[in-house]
Amino acid sequence: QVHLVDSGGGSVQAGGSLRLSCAVTGGVYIVNTMAWFRQAPGKEREGVATIYTGGRKTYYADSVKGRFTISQDTAKNTVYLHMNSLKPEDTAVYYCAAARWYPNSPSDGSGYNYWGQGTQVTVSS
Repeated sequence: QVHLVDSGGGSVQAGGSLRLSCAVTGGVYIVNTMAWFRQAPGKEREGVATIYTGGRKTYYADSVKGRFTISQDTAKNTVYLHMNSLKPEDTAVYYCAAARWYPNSPSDGSGYNYWGQGTQVTVSS
């Protein structure tokens, strides 16, 4: 059973940076896609960034392109989300997700099998 633990959230001012981490344990070998999603109060869940663990191809939502970077450290079985130039509209609970295969749409949460518990990111103006 794959287990995800995400961490690294916090409170920062606009323009600041944070790095989120997602540690993967148990059955890492069956995971082919990792992603970060976020959900702000009153809003739908949004796919933020995706990485295909084999070829390391990445996908980003338009709202974060050029500011966020998803990366992986295979030795540590950890996926990161580096967030720069943060804006108040980035405030949300961020969730790590993993898929056994390749979701039809990288930003569609229904294609993912495992989820972290979430970590809060708050950006003040």
